[in-house]
Amino acid sequence: MKRILEANIIIVFLFLYIPIFVVIVFSFNRGDQISVWEGFSFAWYGKLFKNPNAWRACKNSLIIAGVATFISTVIGTAAALAIEKYRFRLRVGLIRVLFLPMIIPDIVLAIALLTFYRKVIGYPLGLTSVIIAHVVFNIAYVTLVVRARLQGYDASVEEAALDLGANEWQTFWRITFPLIAPGIIGGALLAFTLSIDDFVITFFTAGVGYTTLSVHIHSSIKFGITPELNAISTMLLVNSIVLILLFLWFRGQKTETI
Repeated sequence: MKRILEANIIIVFLFLYIPIFVVIVFSFNRGDQISVWEGFSFAWYGKLFKNPNAWRACKNSLIIAGVATFISTVIGTAAALAIEKYRFRLRVGLIRVLFLPMIIPDIVLAIALLTFYRKVIGYPLGLTSVIIAHVVFNIAYVTLVVRARLQGYDASVEEAALDLGANEWQTFWRITFPLIAPGIIGGALLAFTLSIDDFVITFFTAGVGYTTLSVHIHSSIKFGITPELNAISTMLLVNSIVLILLFLWFRGQKTETI
């Protein structure tokens, strides 16, 4: 039975990761085929760096992810602190509403946001509309990560600081913030990763001329799959892996002063 389970795990991992491995390998293919190996080369990466459309899409992705991450980190951290430190009416309801974007399918959220922008408030689609959409679903993830950090937080440290004459702002910046900083940074990294990789919500809420990398890949597939697309996918994959590893590292950090 043990061997069957081990074999099943191996098969599942092979099924999941062999296609990703093939994408990475053929991004270094000298030829323009994605199924015939013609030799090792960085030519497609060089072509990618000279592609103005790809650079424009990369710029848009970084702007959207950066701004959305900053806003959602501030709001998510404040929400986590309010939920964990205070007891107030509608607290349970607030928690449920905050985490709705995590359980609602992306396509449903995308259509809802598009309808809200175009039919309800008549807001034009562009970078701002995408940023707001990304903030909507990123707040939940940041709040979740920061709340997890606050679970083991010793509030008596804050009380001691207040007793020694510090005001609330001094206590927050000198005591609370340093202690929960790994959770905040971890939540921000997770939000940035989700924002960079998002396609469905971005596709529905972006206006003409505001293509991100994920949307650029989708549009390029219509003209055929080339090793250049494999190169873009490989770079996105490496970016996601690095950010997720950083997120896991910051989330697991233990502050010695706790």
